[in-house]
Amino acid sequence: MLKIIIKITLSLFLLISSFIVKAQEFQGKAVYQTKMKMDDAFKKRIDSSKMPDDRKAFMMKMIKKRMEKVYELNFTKTTSIYKEQKSLEAPSENDRFNRSSNNLYFKDIKNKKFISKKETFGKVFLIKDALTNYEWKLEKETKMIGNHLCLKATAEAVLNNNGNRFSRFSKNSNDKKTAETEIPKKTKITAWYTPEIPVSNGPESYEGLPGLILQLDAGNMQILCTKIILNPKEKADIVAPTKGKEVSQKEYEKITKEKLQEMKKLYKNNRKKGGSSRRHGRF
Repeated sequence: MLKIIIKITLSLFLLISSFIVKAQEFQGKAVYQTKMKMDDAFKKRIDSSKMPDDRKAFMMKMIKKRMEKVYELNFTKTTSIYKEQKSLEAPSENDRFNRSSNNLYFKDIKNKKFISKKETFGKVFLIKDALTNYEWKLEKETKMIGNHLCLKATAEAVLNNNGNRFSRFSKNSNDKKTAETEIPKKTKITAWYTPEIPVSNGPESYEGLPGLILQLDAGNMQILCTKIILNPKEKADIVAPTKGKEVSQKEYEKITKEKLQEMKKLYKNNRKKGGSSRRHGRF
């Protein structure tokens, strides 16, 4: 009798261990296409400018290229890395100053933390902070995205112009009182997630739903999943980045804001002197 109990216990232990190993080995890859709607006021400024028509067309084409990008989300049950797919095209002169393709966003879903690696003004930052606690409202609407049945969820959050989470800021940076009290308006976020892939994850900072997010609309931004591969033959290395200056989200926003103000001031001073500045500020 004792031998039978031992055999049953051992069998159960091996079965549970097998499930745990399979869960740990599970990995997926989702490809997302981002699109940004151009602000109407900006369009009007371009149209009303005195630039030649061919120059206007070229400018609009370049802006559209910057707005529409392809990203990869490599994920397990509890971690993920979101990064831009590198283009096979030869980099243009402007692209040499744009290092966004080297950026990546690591999520630790289990511990509700993220590490965002960003190269800004020639310096690499590691932004370490807590994941946004989106207060999702689960809706009744459904739709198909590819072969997956998706459910709708909505939330509200403060976003920057790229549709990402952004903390409090002031339009008048010299007004300390305003900077401390002014809070930008919240933007409605609509997510479509599929319970068929029971991973509480999604593009960039978005997560917290009972299924992988396949489409997300926030402000002028839309992110749409165009491809999913579950348990790919070649496993990606989903490891948190370690090189860079460690800062919090608010510290990073403060640093970049101050650097942009510094560059703007430098540009104005050079314009007054009749020259032009091609120098890029460094930290």
